[in-house]
Amino acid sequence: MSTIEHLLEESIFDEETFERLQLTSPLFEKEFTGCSFRGLKADASIWKGGRFEDCTFENCELTRAQFPHTRFTGVSFRGCKLMGIDWSSIAPNPTLSFDTCDLRYASFVKVNLRKTAFRGCKACEANFIECALIESDFSDTDLSGANFDASDLSKANLTTAVGAFLPVGKNRVKDTRVSVETAVLMALAQGMKVAGYDAASTRSRKG
Repeated sequence: MSTIEHLLEESIFDEETFERLQLTSPLFEKEFTGCSFRGLKADASIWKGGRFEDCTFENCELTRAQFPHTRFTGVSFRGCKLMGIDWSSIAPNPTLSFDTCDLRYASFVKVNLRKTAFRGCKACEANFIECALIESDFSDTDLSGANFDASDLSKANLTTAVGAFLPVGKNRVKDTRVSVETAVLMALAQGMKVAGYDAASTRSRKG
């Protein structure tokens, strides 16, 4: 099992496990392949210009962490606290997945998140602005207050998402799958009348 000293001193890591470490120093241009991070405490940490390939983060605390110019390929986050992270500065075309993570107040601006899985996450008041979310999966994710603006959600799955609202005129939603509740909210926002529904009754069902 790798130590914090090893993490700070070396630059290239292959198939290593970092467990229950506390990171307080910034990391620059580190490369990780097939590595596992478990129980890492790294709130407000800085990972700059690095690369993660086929890595997993489990039960890590990364609130407000920064990843400028960092490349993510085949990286999964499971049960992690990722609140307030601005993912907008990561390297282009990441391949990521999030499972039961806390993504509240996160910001994704102009990020290619095609086929990204957000399963069972809390993404309340997260921002998805000018993002490619084609075929993304938001199963069982709480999107209350999340902002979708100028994003492409074609073929995305939001059928079991909670609190999702997609302004139709501001986003591409061709073949996007949504729940009845979301469809009603979108219709009401466009000024339509939906039989058996009104704004008050929809809020009541939501609560």
